[in-house]
Amino acid sequence: MTFWSLTKNVQHNHLKVCSNWVRSIFQRNRSLASQTISTELAAASGPSGSSVEVLGKSYPRDDHSNVPGKILSKVGKNLHQRKYHPLWLVLERVKRHFYQQYVGLYGTPLFSVFDSLSPVVTPWQNFDSLLVPADHPSRKKGDNYYLNRAHMLRSHTSAHQWNLMRAGLKAFLVVGDVYRRDQIDSHHYPVFHQLEAVRLFSKRQLFGDMKDGEPLQLFEHSSRSAHKQETHTMEAVKLVECDLKQTLTKLITHLFGVGLEIRWVDCYFPFTHPSFEMEINFQGEWIEVLGCGIMEQQLVNSAGAQNNIGWAFGLGLERLAMILYNIPDIRLFWSEDERFLKQFYVPDINQDVQFQPLSKYPALVNDISFWLPLQNYSENDFYDLVRAVGGDLVERVDLIDKFEHPKLIFSSLPPEYLL
Repeated sequence: MTFWSLTKNVQHNHLKVCSNWVRSIFQRNRSLASQTISTELAAASGPSGSSVEVLGKSYPRDDHSNVPGKILSKVGKNLHQRKYHPLWLVLERVKRHFYQQYVGLYGTPLFSVFDSLSPVVTPWQNFDSLLVPADHPSRKKGDNYYLNRAHMLRSHTSAHQWNLMRAGLKAFLVVGDVYRRDQIDSHHYPVFHQLEAVRLFSKRQLFGDMKDGEPLQLFEHSSRSAHKQETHTMEAVKLVECDLKQTLTKLITHLFGVGLEIRWVDCYFPFTHPSFEMEINFQGEWIEVLGCGIMEQQLVNSAGAQNNIGWAFGLGLERLAMILYNIPDIRLFWSEDERFLKQFYVPDINQDVQFQPLSKYPALVNDISFWLPLQNYSENDFYDLVRAVGGDLVERVDLIDKFEHPKLIFSSLPPEYLL
């Protein structure tokens, strides 16, 4: 049996402050509430034989479908293309920097920009093309939005790397909305925006014309270490790594100004090695702003660019905008409130803007407890339920306790809500 109950706190009368949408869902009537989560999850899957429409195309639902209407309503919004939106401002600053700093042989921009690719991809594009292992936890249905077993909403813009390299592109930026089932707080949202960059180098581009001494090579047969892949020479890796870090240092300096303290932290990604995260010291706090690395040569080879070595990086536009403009809550980017949007109507995209809060009223707290389904339950299922009913009014969901009935083998999960 599944049930919910509203509880009181010494400092807050939760039954009194609870908003109507909570009261309508979390009833004390156990016979009705026992089917609530199952009903909401079934609605995301849809009836047998039905289909889900995304950007004018229909996709038949199956047992893997789990995209709720709340998420589907975000597809096609393209906040990064909305003029004077804070995400648009950040993107324009990044694009202008790349256009000015990196010019091709004929005076045209070196980096091609793709900012309107469909977010609907295949699992092969999203995972296999990037060498994500079949048993990697990032593939889980509990962490992704699947239209069906054959199609999903991309969880990163890296899903387009292979196709663009296969088309012959050697330097490009990809920008778009990405979708991940996530917790509820001021820094996480199931839809956000990424910017991905890739640059490939041929032997001549990396080393130039070597006439004296032994020529340098891109590739060799050796062993993998913490510093290089088994197919790369150390000389090639160091040059590409240097170019990558210089490129990113210039970009972040362009956005935040000179004198910014930067550090590089070793990390792991399935599609790059070695891999790094860039952290900046902003207002006395170290903040991670992006991930990057030397592209796995197996990925590059499979896309038909086997005579090249390259780097890639990815960053979140929301994260940069929140730091640059002092925006405290990621959900504000979806606001239609003119008081928010007008703050970013600036004549110069480089103009400093500091967000001014819209409301001074404090949050309301509600405690809710309920029995969990016996199987096929993911914490993100409940987050989707909360978003479907409460929308962006729910600021945060915190798990504060767990209980398992010793005889009935039921588990209860009482989260705390800030409304």
